[in-house]
Amino acid sequence: MRFELDDDQRDFAAALESLLSGAGAVAAARAWAEGDHDPGLKLWSRLAELGVLSLATDATPVEVAIAFEALGRHAVPGPWVESAAYLPIALGREIEGVATVAVPPHVPYALDADVADEVYVGSTLIEEVGERIGSVDRTRHLFRVAGVGEPSRPAFDLAVLATAAQLLGAGERVLTDSVTYVKQRKQFGREIGSYQAIKHALADVRIALDFARPLVFGAALGAVDVSAAKVAAGDAAYLASRTGLQVHGAIGYTQEFDLSLWLTKIRALVTAWGTPDFHRARILQQLGAD
Repeated sequence: MRFELDDDQRDFAAALESLLSGAGAVAAARAWAEGDHDPGLKLWSRLAELGVLSLATDATPVEVAIAFEALGRHAVPGPWVESAAYLPIALGREIEGVATVAVPPHVPYALDADVADEVYVGSTLIEEVGERIGSVDRTRHLFRVAGVGEPSRPAFDLAVLATAAQLLGAGERVLTDSVTYVKQRKQFGREIGSYQAIKHALADVRIALDFARPLVFGAALGAVDVSAAKVAAGDAAYLASRTGLQVHGAIGYTQEFDLSLWLTKIRALVTAWGTPDFHRARILQQLGAD
């Protein structure tokens, strides 16, 4: 499948990249992980002004995918999938402020409910939030919620698409940073990126991401099942994270090194909004129906 963005979409992508490149997203993510939401909320307001929260209702899924790829590439914290993808479709309106949602059984906890203005279960607004649950991604603060809400299949599918696009962006960032690193790191008097084994490992990541991209945007166009996009993007991003960790060596394990933000985010997003097993089962079911 060949897919090219039109001029307006390219301009939107460039505007997002320009904003996020100079907005201190990494610092905001680190602060968010420590419970300081102020930098992340300031970034939230800037992205809202750019129209990210209105994409689900006023634009197309392609623009949603463009936005969430950028959010993933820059590790932007906050319940963006919930506020900008699921809830606008489930509720039939744009979200004002910050909102989050749980959609059992595949989304059992409400992300960042401690900072949200509104918390939902499905499309039902709830008043009380339970205990916090740990996540491998320190920027993802999950909370137990109680209540019954009817899930929306169109809203769920857009949230899955947004998550797949985030994974694609995060995988691309890990690959870019890994390529930069192997050109700088030297062993035995030469850059480690000159070794064939490392070249081949990074090339495998490039191929995986290049195969995932048309599935993500094909799903945005309605030509590909969104579950296929989620599985492909998750597999490609996870390969990027494993390879990135291998080529960085011991420094890749450290929390102080920025790579850790994407490694843990990818691990969390792979199972967010439906596990790989769930989405593979949906693909199999669809193939059987066809």
